[in-house]
Amino acid sequence: MKMMDKQSTLKMISDFSNAYGISGFEDEAVDAIRKYSDGLGTIKEDSLRNLYIYRNNNTGHRPVIQLDAHSDEVGFMVQAVKPNGTLQIIPIGGWVTHNIPAHKVWVRTAEGKYIPGIVASTPPHYMSEQERKAALEIKQITVDVGASSKEEAIQDFKIRIGEPIIPCVEFEYIEQHDLMIGKGFDNRLGCASVISTLKELQGQDLAIDVVAGIASQEEVGARGAVVTSRVIKPDLAIVFEGCPADDTCVATYEIQTALKKGPMLRHIDSRMITNPRYQRFALDMAEKNNITVQDAVRAAGSTNGASIHLSNEGVPTIVIGIPVRYAHTHYGISTYFDYENAVKLAVEILKVLDEDTIKSF
Repeated sequence: MKMMDKQSTLKMISDFSNAYGISGFEDEAVDAIRKYSDGLGTIKEDSLRNLYIYRNNNTGHRPVIQLDAHSDEVGFMVQAVKPNGTLQIIPIGGWVTHNIPAHKVWVRTAEGKYIPGIVASTPPHYMSEQERKAALEIKQITVDVGASSKEEAIQDFKIRIGEPIIPCVEFEYIEQHDLMIGKGFDNRLGCASVISTLKELQGQDLAIDVVAGIASQEEVGARGAVVTSRVIKPDLAIVFEGCPADDTCVATYEIQTALKKGPMLRHIDSRMITNPRYQRFALDMAEKNNITVQDAVRAAGSTNGASIHLSNEGVPTIVIGIPVRYAHTHYGISTYFDYENAVKLAVEILKVLDEDTIKSF
């Protein structure tokens, strides 16, 4: 397998990470992904902003493999404007409340522009001892764009309810330590992996047809993938994810999703028991090709695999997850090494798949 061009790949990851696109508002992220999909196949979209890429070399008469990733990221939405001009918000996707305050965000206005805001809560100077010790609730958190009244927020700042709020984070790569830092790695790293995989397969003869489905609204219940799997009707699927790293928060013997140890393949999570035959096939392919991977048993969490594996008449599905420290916060930390190995594994699997192998799963 030829090696991906690292600098151009990092540029793609950066563009995907920096793009705005919480669940239901994936437009900018999808536009960025579409740009990098040019030349890889026939591109289509649907009303949910799901993006489909039908590989150039497909024949329409072979088993269909779905490459999946989701374009949305976690964020917030404006629920109401308070009399003092601050914004009441609701979370979009899974957040731990105490991780939300004291960060800068972008708020979309009625004019479609993004203006800066600060996620705020009551300063400690105005809290009782009991209030300081109490768990923070989302209703106690606001976004402050600098307005001093509801009227000013609406009329001058052009705030309106229902608008998305996105973490304000700029992607960076630290070459010395091979670290990527940015927002939305769950799952813009997966989206980039899909594009890299298709690029690596360009011009290669396969025994399968490959269709990518970049799904919307995963963070609110894997909704987009319900539709993509119906449209693609896959015989087999590979789900790319930015999965929560565990190497800073569990006992050493429990670590199964560490940075710089390769992508993680899960045997189970809260909504899917991975097809064990397909899972072992993937792990064996990694060992055969000297691709660094790790496998895990997850008691919680889920992916688009939850929707895809139950679609049609059942679809064997694996998840290739790139470890992300601090997923579902404003910042994530990942490594290019893990990303590269995720793509390598997917490519090697796709190169050997055929109808008989798929039936054996």
